[in-house]
Amino acid sequence: MTKINSVAVVGGTHGNEFSGIYLLRKWQNNLNLISRGSFSVQTVFANPKAHEENKRYVDSDLNRQFDIAELANLDLANYEQSRAKVINNQLGPKGNAKTDFIIDLHNTTSNMGPSLILLQSDEFNCKMGAYVKSRMPEAVVVFEDHASVEEHYFLSSITLQGVIVEIGPQPQSVIRQDVLDWMEDMTRHILDYVDLHNTNALPELPSSYEAFEYKETLKLPENENGERIGMVHKNVQDGDFKQLNSGDPIFTLFDGSEICWEGDYEAYPHFINEAAYYDNNLAMSLAKKRIVEI
Repeated sequence: MTKINSVAVVGGTHGNEFSGIYLLRKWQNNLNLISRGSFSVQTVFANPKAHEENKRYVDSDLNRQFDIAELANLDLANYEQSRAKVINNQLGPKGNAKTDFIIDLHNTTSNMGPSLILLQSDEFNCKMGAYVKSRMPEAVVVFEDHASVEEHYFLSSITLQGVIVEIGPQPQSVIRQDVLDWMEDMTRHILDYVDLHNTNALPELPSSYEAFEYKETLKLPENENGERIGMVHKNVQDGDFKQLNSGDPIFTLFDGSEICWEGDYEAYPHFINEAAYYDNNLAMSLAKKRIVEI
């Protein structure tokens, strides 16, 4: 992995996820808090209009607008599609970015704690997970890697390397000190890791660590008209990253009956009952446990 020369810390990709926005304001007043000697750093407030309107987004989810073909399509010009093109021009362009690394700051209403979402399983990212967990034992590492970053449509996929800091639980349009502190600590550890990587000064890392690998997303129970007919089971609610076995109840229907998990693997739910996903009737993501060898 070559040297990281430029880093962008992005907040407010979703306008009602407040932690990243308030941290950006803090860091903009004192850039030394996130500056490191071996790279330049900039802050980006991704979706100011959505924040002004106290919404996740104005027209469409900004964090789903960074497909290369869609970025090049000038007919896609609603507010978030236009913002994506502006941000891509500022930090990218995707595929040949002038920025080397993006840290995109997010909140979730789910009980995920301080989660680091990695888009690749290369040595740089695997070691980053090890370093963050060594400094922050409560951190959870989740891999959502595909064959190439270009297959991602997240903002953090503009650059060759990018991560998502996902901290919860925090209601939309609310600030919690514990969540804010987790986000600030995790961001600091990531920046420290990049600096140590650049200067060949990484300390000895654990030989392995426990992480999770995304497998699939489950929808809430629906009828033939696409209407919700059930909810997340109370035994699953708030149990992010707790083991779910085949036969365990996962949904309760409004008539009182239950639906059980019938998967062929030990699943670890996360993003459980995420409020932002209700417009798509999404219930949770499932992951497998993974041991990452360093």
